[in-house]
Amino acid sequence: MKKIFLFCLLATAFMFSSCEQGEKYTYALISTNMGDMKVKLYNHTPKHRDNFIKLANEGFYDGTLFHRVIPQFMIQGGDPDSKGAEAGRNLGGGGPGYRVDAEIGSPHFRGALAAARDGNPQMASSGSQFYVVTGKPTSDQELDQIAQRNNITYSESQRKLYKELGGTPMLDGKYTVYGEVVEGLEVADKIAEVARNGANRPNEDVTMTVKIVK
Repeated sequence: MKKIFLFCLLATAFMFSSCEQGEKYTYALISTNMGDMKVKLYNHTPKHRDNFIKLANEGFYDGTLFHRVIPQFMIQGGDPDSKGAEAGRNLGGGGPGYRVDAEIGSPHFRGALAAARDGNPQMASSGSQFYVVTGKPTSDQELDQIAQRNNITYSESQRKLYKELGGTPMLDGKYTVYGEVVEGLEVADKIAEVARNGANRPNEDVTMTVKIVK
C-alpha cells in the first residue's frame, strides 16, 4: 500500500500524472550491458523530448558509454566521444554540435532523467548528454537550505518524496528534468556502484543503446 501511495504522490509532485486521462507519452528503452531501463519522456519539455527521440532514432546513442558515475548521486552518458574511447580517457566534452533551450521546472527525484550542461548563462542543455538520478533521502533541514539557496519553494508532497524516496535536490532549478525511469531503476543503482577512476569513469565500460518503444 505504501508503495502505491508513493507512486501516486510521485506522479503528482512531478507536476504531471502518469494516470492522467488522455495523456500519451513516448517511452525509450536504455539497454546496457548491466541491464535495461525504460524511461518515460515528459510532454511539458517538448524540446528535450523531441531531441532525445530524434537522436535515439538516428542511433546516436548506440555504443556510447555511461562515462561518469557517482554512487547515491547519478549516472551520466550520451557523449559521442565515448564510442570506442580508450581506457582512462577523460570524457564528457562531446555532443552533436548544438544545445537545447532550457525547460527547467521538474524536481530531481530518484529516477529522474535530466540533461547535462556546461556553464552557459542561459542554462541551455547539452544536445545529447543526460543523467539518471539515483540519489539518496534528504532531510527537511537540507531541503530548507537548498530552497533558500536556489530560491525554490517545495510542496509538502515534494518534501515527502525527497525524504522517503530520495533524489538530488541540489540540482533543482539548474538543470532540465525531462523524463523518469519507470522500469529498471535498480540497473542505474548497479551502474552507479561500479569501480571507477578519479574522474568517475567506470574502470570497465558500461555501454548503451537507446530505442524508442511504446
